[in-house]
Amino acid sequence: MDLLDELKDAMIRHVAKNLLNEAIRWIEFVKKEIDELVEKLHLKGFTLPREFNSFIADPQAHLRKKLFNYVYDLVRNRISVEEFVRKASAALRTSLRTNMRTAYQIWCIAATLNILVDSHGYDLEFPEHRFLNFDRSGKQKLGMIPPNAVLINYFRGFVSLFHEAPRPLGWEDTSDLQRIWSLYTALRPDMLVYGGKVLDIVDLSKSPPIKRPDVLIEFKELPDWYQRVRDLRGYFRKPLTAEEWRSKWLEGLFDGLADIMGVKRSEVRQRVESSASLRVREYKLVQLYVSTYKPRKAILVSKSLIPSDIRNELEMMGVTVFDGIEFDKKKLEGLASTIDEFAKFDYEDRVAVSISAKVLKQLSGICRSLGVKSVSECIEKIVELVKHRELKH
Repeated sequence: MDLLDELKDAMIRHVAKNLLNEAIRWIEFVKKEIDELVEKLHLKGFTLPREFNSFIADPQAHLRKKLFNYVYDLVRNRISVEEFVRKASAALRTSLRTNMRTAYQIWCIAATLNILVDSHGYDLEFPEHRFLNFDRSGKQKLGMIPPNAVLINYFRGFVSLFHEAPRPLGWEDTSDLQRIWSLYTALRPDMLVYGGKVLDIVDLSKSPPIKRPDVLIEFKELPDWYQRVRDLRGYFRKPLTAEEWRSKWLEGLFDGLADIMGVKRSEVRQRVESSASLRVREYKLVQLYVSTYKPRKAILVSKSLIPSDIRNELEMMGVTVFDGIEFDKKKLEGLASTIDEFAKFDYEDRVAVSISAKVLKQLSGICRSLGVKSVSECIEKIVELVKHRELKH
């Protein structure tokens, strides 16, 4: 290790030793849950967000990368020691907090999927290649927002899960950009869930421009998350035309903000159009998600317990709260059960059934004896024979 790496590690020890040790502990929970999911769903693999993938592989090395530019600015005398300490400390804390937030989200998602598989009898329908994406798939460039996963219970139906959606779509010219601009400024909950097999949630004719979700879920990993404040100025970035600026989506968002902030709608609009900062507490932002997307069920999952007054206010808004979860998977059973409530088949659905190679070999022999070549036709014939036999008895 060279002197510059030693300097980086010394800075990491000085600023973030305790937080780094906690992050490493969280990573173990994430790995355990994903490994269990891989085994249960017979996954061929999975992808994680690029930043988190680097972090989970080697947290210390990942944090060193965050100090690269600051260290070289220091040795070239472009910044002072004091400025280096200030900037490097901020970069380390931001990286750790961002990755720990991602870690808790992914643990919650993987744990909930494991419960749906174990306790509710679900299997993976999509992706068909059984390579599960916890990150964005990149298909937004094709003009669609696909699910991260579609699960199937063969007796109840499908549920489709979208992590950190909606996302902006690809565009080529001004007319395209104007058409999809609202997706750039859309509020982005941690997860949206739809009953049925939903392979694209984009609906530019609606406001907001996606299909109404059945379940909206927010995950909170910090013990004091409800005291934190979010600046919403970025959600009101002015688009290219005045017409878009006055879009129905923004009009609806003004109404929602006025409601949760307890002020007049005209005051919200005036503050936005004057580029003033619009700051709301995180729990108010959850209420804004509910007001904007109007899900049939809204759920908040908090790693820590939250005060009764905050809980009561959220519940008054129709948000179901699961708090004090920590890393206890059993406490997510309520979340999994809520998702299961919305499972459904669509009338035109055909269902792909996953079976072992051993069973398939036996089935192929039965197919030959019945004189059919199609596996689906063979299964239909077997069902008819069984029904006929039951009727005779």
